[in-house]
Amino acid sequence: MSLPFKLVLQLNVAVSTSHCGMRPRQGLVELFSTFLAFDADRVQGWVADARLRRRMERCLTESASPPTSDAFWGVYWHKAWQTQTDRLARDHLAAYVQEVCYWVAHKATAYLERSPDTISDCFQTTIAQLDKVLQGFDAKRHFSFKSYANLKFNSLLKDTLRQRRVVDICTPWALLLKLSKRRLVEALQTAGVSADTTQRYVLAWDCFKALYAPAAPATSTRKLSKPNRTTWDAITTLYHQRAAQLTDRSRVSPDTLEQWLMTCATAARQYLYPTWVSMNAPKPRQEDSEFLDALGQLDTDTTLAGLEAQETRLQADQVSQVLQVAIDQLEPSAQTLLHLYYVQGLTQQQIAQQLGVQQYTICRQISRIKRSLQRRLLEWSQETLHNSANLDVLESVSTALDEWLSVHLASSLG
Repeated sequence: MSLPFKLVLQLNVAVSTSHCGMRPRQGLVELFSTFLAFDADRVQGWVADARLRRRMERCLTESASPPTSDAFWGVYWHKAWQTQTDRLARDHLAAYVQEVCYWVAHKATAYLERSPDTISDCFQTTIAQLDKVLQGFDAKRHFSFKSYANLKFNSLLKDTLRQRRVVDICTPWALLLKLSKRRLVEALQTAGVSADTTQRYVLAWDCFKALYAPAAPATSTRKLSKPNRTTWDAITTLYHQRAAQLTDRSRVSPDTLEQWLMTCATAARQYLYPTWVSMNAPKPRQEDSEFLDALGQLDTDTTLAGLEAQETRLQADQVSQVLQVAIDQLEPSAQTLLHLYYVQGLTQQQIAQQLGVQQYTICRQISRIKRSLQRRLLEWSQETLHNSANLDVLESVSTALDEWLSVHLASSLG
């Protein structure tokens, strides 16, 4: 894993819980057995699941020296979930990613203008996608379960909100006016509507488009209201006049036409902006075939995982560029100090002797330089990743920053 990539992942997940008012969880037992409790849109605290708590305590006491890393237990419970014999493994992981889901929801609501979705709404939407995260995680490919969950939850929530906003944007009548005939026919066919019924629905839609004129043109075209009764009567009359072209020429009422057009709008909405459907669901009119059967025809480069990988690689490149620019802006003496310390590998005492100063002076100078780089990384993190990480959080990526400086400076300054 490249060092910039490592920095990105750590910045994405190392968001301090101290900013949202919730108490940081203490120890592995709490991490894998407690859940966030909301009151309206505010976090009220952590609620423990007694079953998970006993289970986690037993796991830790059964071993003489149990691993103390939460990353280890994240992978451990994921492997247990994969066996499909441990029914509680999924619940342990659901508890583990509570903070991740909260911050993904927090970031989403912070950048949604005039959205009715609250943090708790987005949190519930996010945690509901846990199964997709579990299915996509591969311990051999990903840095850690929590890091992968952060990226995956973020992507899934964005997709869900995007679809919901688009679906909600038009009334049925506005959507019907925007449709083309080809799209309407495709939507009805996809919904499983028969050919004869499609023919009647399309004629009703033709008559609707011919006669429906919004009463208030200044009103947003997305919020068009239902035609009035007079218009429905006119649409019905026109429908009967043109019904000679149909196989079924039965007479219909205005209410029936309205019902048909609502069916058309629903089918079009589902066709244009589909909601989540299980990959194991049968295809319309093809009960012996599932959507999953078509997966082999997809281009893997266009999958969500591929897009996520591209986004992370882009962020990793940006981290390197940000840090390189910050280094270029340092005083020459500071760049020399970085070279001696990270490239030549001299100790602080050796550098002090070479420069004729005290060791503690070198220590303070190196700390000050690293602090300036961390500040720049903080600014980039807030601007690009939209998280609320502070300098305390950046301390947690200090080791990764040291590794980056050692490797990067060796190639650029050495």
